[in-house]
Amino acid sequence: MTEERPPISWDALAAELAATREEAEQRDGADPATWDAVAAELAARVAERSAPVAEPAPVEEPAPLAPPVAAVPSPEPAPEAGPAPEPEPEADLDPAALRGGLEALLFVVDTPVDEVTLAGVLRCPVPRVRTLLAELAEDYDRRRAGITLRRVGEGWRLYTREEHAGVVERYLVDGQRSRLTQAALETLAVIAYRQPVTRARVSAIRGVGVDGVMRTLLSRGLVSEVGTDPDSGGGLYATTPLFLERLGLESLDELPELGPLLPETSAVLDEHPDA
Repeated sequence: MTEERPPISWDALAAELAATREEAEQRDGADPATWDAVAAELAARVAERSAPVAEPAPVEEPAPLAPPVAAVPSPEPAPEAGPAPEPEPEADLDPAALRGGLEALLFVVDTPVDEVTLAGVLRCPVPRVRTLLAELAEDYDRRRAGITLRRVGEGWRLYTREEHAGVVERYLVDGQRSRLTQAALETLAVIAYRQPVTRARVSAIRGVGVDGVMRTLLSRGLVSEVGTDPDSGGGLYATTPLFLERLGLESLDELPELGPLLPETSAVLDEHPDA
């Protein structure tokens, strides 16, 4: 801490100056050099005493305290979540309707179908579908039905029973060798001479629908689909090499001319006067 000095007393300074002057006159007389020394000494004393005293740094007043903040009530704890509500039991589905729908699905699929897919379509739980499948398979075996239900990999599919394989084989083999109907022969002739041709065009030429006949010709391997019509988007059909083999032809160029086979115009008009 800096020591505080008393203020300069001008009366004391004047008395000291007078005493110094009197002493100097008694000792040396009024010598100007003596007065210069006295003045210098006085100047030094005045400078020493009048030097500014470092004032203590002002004490900063403390900042006013902020008003007390109102106490914020702590949030109440959230109520603990109770146990999840159990799902409502599904309505009791008709067992007969489920069984019939399951059999219909198994009849139309051409690859083994899994239990999850069947359950999604039938809109019932997977365990129930699994139970129905087991009941169906057991029922088919118990009745020695012509079909059997088998689990293949991860799916289920209907198959013909092995003991009836002979009947199925006779149908597939001997049925292929049966004679074609008149409708099938006419449709085959239209395809042979107008190929490639759409099914709609064949129907227009014959004047009747040919869907069933076309399936027969396709299953016999006498015609096949060879492309798509750019105008209608329908499939284009043509004869196969088996067709030439059965007719004993080397190529379609050996087909007989249509001219001699066509009826006379008058006969057509008599038969179809509105044509």
